[in-house]
Amino acid sequence: MSHKGEDQVSITDETPRLRAPQIDGETFNHFGNMLRDAARRHPDKTAVIDGDRRWSWAEFHALVARIAGALQARGVGPDSMVMSLAENSAEHLALYAGVLTAGGCMVPLPFSATEAALTKMVADCGAELLFASPRQIDRARTLSAPQVLPLEDIAAWCAEAAPATPAEVTPDNLFDMIYSSGTTGTPKGIVHDHRFRSRQFSRFPAFGLNGDSIQLMSTPLYSNTTLVAVLTGLVTGGTIVSLGKFDTRAFLDLSVRHGVTHAMLVPVQYMRLLDDPTFDTHDLSAYRCKFSTSAPLPAPLIERIMAHWPGNLVNFYGMTEGGVSTILDCAAHPDKWDTAGRPPAGAEVRIIDDAGAELPVGAYGEIIGRSGAMMPGYHNAPEKTAEIRWRDAEGRDFIRTGDMGRLDEDGFLTLLDRKKDMIISGGFNIYAADLEAVLRQHPQVTDVAVIAVPSRDWGETPLGLVVTRPGSTAAAEDIRTWANEQLGKTQRLSRVEFRDTLPRSEIGKILKRELRAPYWEEAPA
Repeated sequence: MSHKGEDQVSITDETPRLRAPQIDGETFNHFGNMLRDAARRHPDKTAVIDGDRRWSWAEFHALVARIAGALQARGVGPDSMVMSLAENSAEHLALYAGVLTAGGCMVPLPFSATEAALTKMVADCGAELLFASPRQIDRARTLSAPQVLPLEDIAAWCAEAAPATPAEVTPDNLFDMIYSSGTTGTPKGIVHDHRFRSRQFSRFPAFGLNGDSIQLMSTPLYSNTTLVAVLTGLVTGGTIVSLGKFDTRAFLDLSVRHGVTHAMLVPVQYMRLLDDPTFDTHDLSAYRCKFSTSAPLPAPLIERIMAHWPGNLVNFYGMTEGGVSTILDCAAHPDKWDTAGRPPAGAEVRIIDDAGAELPVGAYGEIIGRSGAMMPGYHNAPEKTAEIRWRDAEGRDFIRTGDMGRLDEDGFLTLLDRKKDMIISGGFNIYAADLEAVLRQHPQVTDVAVIAVPSRDWGETPLGLVVTRPGSTAAAEDIRTWANEQLGKTQRLSRVEFRDTLPRSEIGKILKRELRAPYWEEAPA
């Protein structure tokens, strides 16, 4: 099986490795042991629901243990990698847990990526086994993986295996690796070790995610957005309801049918759910808390969620790489809904300028962060790991986000743009987030993206791309005029164009590179 060879650049090399803070008196919790203990506490309780299928904790853990045993028989152990290419399902969850119980490192490939990007990921990972869902198995067989196995048959595949007990692992052993989509170049493998995940497990129980919770999983398992909540739900002994593909009606119906208490969603999913004409006919009173991450959560959307959906709303800002971390408890801080929250205990966020110097409170710059959960590095890419690292005067590692923002006097973070998305017009820096916030306040606007387009006079200038409400009669020029009346002279939109929809990634991020491309391709040299 694949593990780190002597000819590979290991993320444990002293030079590229990022060092997370040490925590005095810390107890390391191994995922496999926590999962086994959950099954022992309540074997008859439901662990996973997938359509009309249910697994008790005893049944689910028995399957996980057999998968782990079958993997170990094939040589999977600490730091070995096993890949998947699959939608959400009970089998996918069981595979994830089985790989970890065997001591291996799970690598869920993003099925939203192109074949070219996936082929690069398979080659970079070097794993021998790739489990694929029925919908993805034909694609999987084109990716040059040594062996492709049907995920739907995993119970039969491991039926004769001896159940495995959780393998011995250390906090430094690899847990999982999440690939970037590769839309802007070669995909990067973001490595998480057991220390990273163990520390994350302690975050969500504060919001009621525990053995009594019922969590609806509707974002893909290859996304850290999903994993931070779903893995916590498993190790605390809760129930996971799997939704293979997000659909507003299915999400609402499952929430009612199973008395769902928690869900991790991205902002566009909240928008679509609240816009579903049947939303108010569903009894969602079982919800204790909803989580949001992966993209900015606008204050007007927070207001709608808090007004129409029972339970609290908590927004997380962070990176798959870890380091930076802020939390906005919307019920506790209604006066801060225009921010991304503030760092929790044990985390630090700072703002730096282009030269890497720290900036004072209130100043705009690049966001950097340090927390207990920090990746050790990118797989086989020490130079990329070095690029993302910033060290303070004490030699402590921070992770650079590439996002722009500022901290207020209360420590709350306001997000602006990705550094690469900032618009520079006539020598002035324009933050698209500021313009988008104004456009969202227009009563006929439901979705918006502001991008830089070429300008002969100014170099580049802001363009507003707007989705309006069904039946809207507002003209694009009227919306532009309305917005510009509220914007500063150097911020004004050059024009507004209508779109039926805006392109988004599988986890809801607007693909601004896609939106910009046709304008710059047509620009004169």
